[in-house]
Amino acid sequence: MNLYQKIVQTTLFKITSLNSLSVVLKIAIGLISSKIAAVFIGPAGMALMGNLRNFLNSLENISTLGFQNGIVKYTAENKKKEQELQKIIASVFIILILVALIMSVVLYGFASFWDNKIFNTQTDYAIVFKILALAFPWYAVSVFLLAILNGLSKFKKVIWVNIIGNIAALLVIAFLIVQFKTMGALVAAAVSPSLLFFITFYFIQQEIPFLQAVRLKFFDFQIIKKLLPYSVMALFSSVLGPVIFLLIRNKVISVIGIDQAGFWETMLRISSSYMLFVTTLLTVYFLPKLASAQNNEQTKAIFWQYYKFILPVFCAGVVMIYFARFIIIQILFTKAFLPVSGLFFWQLLGDVFKVCSLILGYQFFAKKMTKAFIVTEVLSLLFLYFLSIYLIDFFGIQGVVIAQTIDNLVYLIVLGLYFRKSLF
Repeated sequence: MNLYQKIVQTTLFKITSLNSLSVVLKIAIGLISSKIAAVFIGPAGMALMGNLRNFLNSLENISTLGFQNGIVKYTAENKKKEQELQKIIASVFIILILVALIMSVVLYGFASFWDNKIFNTQTDYAIVFKILALAFPWYAVSVFLLAILNGLSKFKKVIWVNIIGNIAALLVIAFLIVQFKTMGALVAAAVSPSLLFFITFYFIQQEIPFLQAVRLKFFDFQIIKKLLPYSVMALFSSVLGPVIFLLIRNKVISVIGIDQAGFWETMLRISSSYMLFVTTLLTVYFLPKLASAQNNEQTKAIFWQYYKFILPVFCAGVVMIYFARFIIIQILFTKAFLPVSGLFFWQLLGDVFKVCSLILGYQFFAKKMTKAFIVTEVLSLLFLYFLSIYLIDFFGIQGVVIAQTIDNLVYLIVLGLYFRKSLF
């Protein structure tokens, strides 16, 4: 058997190939929706969508209590133990549905408050938060179901959920933006994630009798206690992170204008598209592997599998994206977005540093290293905020992207030193 055949037959290659198909499709869908948004709502509308997206990211992790990575870990460890698995499903589901319903009431009842805090414009967008309140519990449950599938190592089904969900989301987004412009874009962002529920429920029912497992008699508070460290870690990163970005974007709007904030949001959208190749593969394949690793040698092998096979491909892709940046902007957006080209170099360089550190950061979740994670995450986010505010005065919107790059490099160095025994 030659080297090519050996590579092709590996689980990583098979998952990477299907994942790449999923990511390419998601990127294509994201770019199509971005093009529609650029044409119909412009840079100012993109800035508002960025604020809502940060808010939604925070809501997602609050509603699921940041349990996703913990669910993956404990499901992976107990997938062959029926009683333990039932306890995990019932305990987490009951808690999460209560939290999601409470949050929906808060969203609906204080819609005008959220409109003022998130958008702060003369246009009334309170209806967006009322619609979000009705859709939100469905999305929260879908995130939980997807984490169960991931923990069961049903990699292909996790990827197919994303593929189908992205196609459905595109149809909703395109229709609402074309029909209702900025209002439609915001409503689409609020509603489309909830469509995942119907897809994930269909696939989870093929694997386990989910409805039979959701019983009050299976509730075990000890399961929740075990998940609390994951909750703390996820809430710090996924709530504090978007809040920091929201504060930076509002600072940009007040100092250099909403269009400049829209250019940064456009760059972040492009970045999030190609970063999907790595982040989805980390969640679907590498996190369960790290959670199962028993010693430093096994962890080291997983780290270097990532650096040898994933990092070089990503770096090659980043180089191609840089040289194609003008074409990318003109095809995907409009001429009004050409200033975004000046942000590519620092964004791409920063994302290379970020990709290097991501696999190390996942070790915090895999091994439940709560204190170390919180310290590094909080310091990193605070460093990013203050450095961004400082550099805006010297470099304008480019200063924010430069700050991200420096922050990602410092974070990589810190994690490299912290996990040096698992690396070398």
